[in-house]
Amino acid sequence: MGSAEGDDDQRPPHPVYVDEFLISVGPITNAEYARFVRETDARPPAIYDLPLVVAAGGRERERVFRSTGDPYVWPDGEPPAARANHPVTLVRWDDAVAYCAWLSSATGRPVRLPTEAEWEKAARGGVDGRRYPWGDRIDRSMANFLSDPALKGAHGTTACRTHPSNAYGLSDMIGNVWEWVHDWYAPGYYSTSPPDNPQGPPAGQLRVLRGGSWLVADVRRLSCAYRHKVPPDTYSYGIGFRVVCGVR
Repeated sequence: MGSAEGDDDQRPPHPVYVDEFLISVGPITNAEYARFVRETDARPPAIYDLPLVVAAGGRERERVFRSTGDPYVWPDGEPPAARANHPVTLVRWDDAVAYCAWLSSATGRPVRLPTEAEWEKAARGGVDGRRYPWGDRIDRSMANFLSDPALKGAHGTTACRTHPSNAYGLSDMIGNVWEWVHDWYAPGYYSTSPPDNPQGPPAGQLRVLRGGSWLVADVRRLSCAYRHKVPPDTYSYGIGFRVVCGVR
């Protein structure tokens, strides 16, 4: 886990053991999230109170956030028809956790967000020590990311499973949407984390996102080891999640 080539918070690379687990093949889709919204009266994805990362940026950042996010807003509480099989977005960490609680009740199995360690294990697809799930090279045929920042206005999420899966059969581990994980963020956590089933720090100010998104142009941020940190109230049109549960 981690990388000697990455940012300081990705170091040191270290061996980690995680118990066997099941993980969703792709990010949770709008269609899957819609059942949760209908059955629980949870708030549908939309633009509500501005997250700290947007509010701190002034009126121009708010304008861009609202205009770029508009196609991802659910009109009348239903997902946009053309995006039913796209990853759900505009969800906070708390929303993802609530979805897990609902799915646990619906299935009778304990469903939750993956830990950082579980997420990275899944993303690597059994290929340790490489930047990406398939090796050290990346291009737009492999993942949905922003190859040219000038094209941001014409870009967006793609349907799940559009791009090739990794060796574990998992899609969109890199690109399309950032994915919430369980852990709080601490920059030096890897120096002190336990080798077995690390759960992240017990508390913190920032939550961790993994995997990169359609908005990412810097391919270093698409690596399996990259750790993105944001305030827990964050939500955007480039953030979604997937879920895990234990093996019976």
